[in-house]
Amino acid sequence: MSSLWINNARVIDPASGRDALGDVFIADGKFVAGFTAEQRRSAQKIDATGLIACPGLVDIHVHLREPGQTHKETIQTGSWAAAAGGFTTVVCMPNTTPVADSVGTIEYIHNAIEHGAVVHVYPTGCITVGQKGEQLAPTGSLKRAGVVALTDDGRCVQNNELMRRAAEYAKMFDLPIMDHCQDEAMTQGAAMNEGVMSTRLGLRGWPHAAEDIIVSRNVILSTYSGAHIHLQHISSRHSVEIIRRAKSRGVRITAEATPHHLALTDAALAGYDPNFKMNPPVRTEEDRLALIEGLRDGTLDCIATDHAPHTDYEKDKEFDYAPFGITGLETALPVVLDVLHRQAKLPLPELISLLTYKPARLLGLAAGTLAEGAVADLTLIDPDEKWKYDAKTGFSKSSNSPWHGRTFTGRVKKTVVAGRVVFTGDKIAG
Repeated sequence: MSSLWINNARVIDPASGRDALGDVFIADGKFVAGFTAEQRRSAQKIDATGLIACPGLVDIHVHLREPGQTHKETIQTGSWAAAAGGFTTVVCMPNTTPVADSVGTIEYIHNAIEHGAVVHVYPTGCITVGQKGEQLAPTGSLKRAGVVALTDDGRCVQNNELMRRAAEYAKMFDLPIMDHCQDEAMTQGAAMNEGVMSTRLGLRGWPHAAEDIIVSRNVILSTYSGAHIHLQHISSRHSVEIIRRAKSRGVRITAEATPHHLALTDAALAGYDPNFKMNPPVRTEEDRLALIEGLRDGTLDCIATDHAPHTDYEKDKEFDYAPFGITGLETALPVVLDVLHRQAKLPLPELISLLTYKPARLLGLAAGTLAEGAVADLTLIDPDEKWKYDAKTGFSKSSNSPWHGRTFTGRVKKTVVAGRVVFTGDKIAG
C-alpha cells in the first residue's frame, strides 16, 4: 500500500487535543508519526494549504435500505454519499426488507459491505422480531454476528416491560440500545410539529410529549437496568432537559441531534414540500436553540444525520401521504458548519469532535482519531469554499433533500479510508 503525506494543513484532532498547522503521515493504511527522507520522496504528497485535515467523520445513524429497498439506496451508493460528505464510518439501521433481526440478514449485509462499500459500514440488529415490538430478537446471536447496537429505529418499542427486558439482555451482552423515541398513540396521522404552524397549515400536529414520554421511560429503564440507552434524533427542548437531569445523576443515557433539527423549524413547511417532512418533525425556534445548547454543554453527545433516502415518486404525494425522512450524508458538514460554527460560534475542534471521536466512542468503534497506529481515516475540508448543492446529481440513489439548490460555505475536498483516497473533488476514486 502506498504512503500518503498530507502537507501544510490545519490539523484538528479533538481526541488528542491537536489543533495546529502541520502534516499528517500515512503508511500501510495507518497513521504514523513521520516519514524518513526516503519515504517522503516516494510518498503521494497532497498540498493541503488552506484546508482542514481531521479524522474521518462518523455517523451512527443512517438508513442504507439494503436488503430489499434498493430502489431507494444500496450499501454501495450510500457509502458513496458518505464518502462525498466526508464520512468514513457509518452505522446502518435494521429497518430493511427483511428487517435485520436474524443472523442470516446480518451476514447478507456484511457481504454487501465487503463487496460494495467504500467506507466502513457497521450493522445494527433489531430489538424485536420483525420490528413488531412483541418478542425479543436473539440478542446473543446478533452480537456474535457482528452488530454494534440494537435498535428498532423507524419504530419504537411501545411495551415498557418488553423494553425493560431488552435493556437487561443488552447489558448482559454489552450492546447499546438505540431508541427512536415516539409514543405512537400520540402521533397517529400526525405530519408535523404540533403548534401554531400546524394549525395554520391544517395538518395534524405531533406533540413534544410523544418524544418526552419515551425519553423519560428510557431514563427510568436505564436507571433500573444499568444498560446504555442511546436516544436518537432528539427534537424537543423538554427532552433535552430530561436528559440533562438524568446525566447529572449518572444515568447511562446518551443522545444525538441531527443537522436538520439544528437548522430548521416548522416554519420551513409553509410550502407543503414533502422534502421537509421528517420523523421526528422539525419544531420551533425554542427547540432548535435548546438542541444547540445541549450540544454545547454535553447534554447531547453527537451529531448524526438519520440519512433516510426515498424515491421521487414516493415523496411526490400530498404532504399527509408522503413518507417521513430526508437524505443527509452529503450536506451534514456544511449545514453544521453554518449553524454551529458560524452562527452559534462553536469552535471548530468542538464541532469536529461531535462528528468524530464522540459518536465513535458511544458504540466502541475504532474510529475518530488521527492518533499514531490508528486506521488512517481522514477528511480534508475547505471551510471557505462556496458551492451549490444539487440533490439530483448527488451520490445517493435518492434526492429527497430539503437543501436542494442551497449554496453552502464549506466543502469536503478529499476523503481517505484506511489510507486510500476514496473521494476527491467531485468524484468517487476508483
